[in-house]
Amino acid sequence: MYKVVRCTREKAGKFTESEHEVVLEVPLTITVNGRHALTVMTSPVMIRELVVGLLYTERIIHEPDEIESIQIEPDRASVLTKNPFKILISKKTVLSGCGGSTSFLDVARLPKITSDLVIDVDDIRTGMKQTLQSDLHARTGGVHIVGLFNTDGAICIAEDIGRHNALDRVIGYGLLNNISLPGTFVISSGRVSSEMARKCLIAGIPVIVSRSATTSLAVEMAGKTGLTIIGFVRSDQMNIYTNPERVRGAGKKG
Repeated sequence: MYKVVRCTREKAGKFTESEHEVVLEVPLTITVNGRHALTVMTSPVMIRELVVGLLYTERIIHEPDEIESIQIEPDRASVLTKNPFKILISKKTVLSGCGGSTSFLDVARLPKITSDLVIDVDDIRTGMKQTLQSDLHARTGGVHIVGLFNTDGAICIAEDIGRHNALDRVIGYGLLNNISLPGTFVISSGRVSSEMARKCLIAGIPVIVSRSATTSLAVEMAGKTGLTIIGFVRSDQMNIYTNPERVRGAGKKG
């Protein structure tokens, strides 16, 4: 997940030769039924979960059962579906800093959240603490972390150079392990963008939590679809931007 590289370190005006750990970033080509579907810049871990989650949130598949097989090589994942003639898609590169394209997103066509999940403030704070306990982030400072939780605790925590990839990984894990995603929530170390919100909506995940900020488009999307967005979670505070009824006690303001 990381490699050691040479660097010149400056401290108090003095320069010294040194070394530092940097996170790995590699291209992963995903083919579906022999056709190039996506190229993702990613961290080389949990590839099966990433592939399943990404194909699902990009709506290339609608259920994990549609996949016949996944063959994973160092820089390639080859997917065969049970209906080999169903999927005809264009080539696309997903960079590490961004996810799919939401520039022309039609909010009206996104699914609505129907989950009745309600979580406690303590669930959020405990989950945030667990999510941020990353040795890789401590070493490199170069990864995002996303955790998938339910009211019993952590289900899966994933790291990646891109927060969208990390979210796809935990969604893929949930799909592969028959987790009821409408009964879960996700916690992210990074910003809640419209793309992060879109992926949660596709997966039916009702709550997304971040230590960081959100964007206006994500809030707009969430307000129209029933998604709860929570940001700036710190030791004794948080901002609930949409649908606060999913946080127990949030209706009692004062």
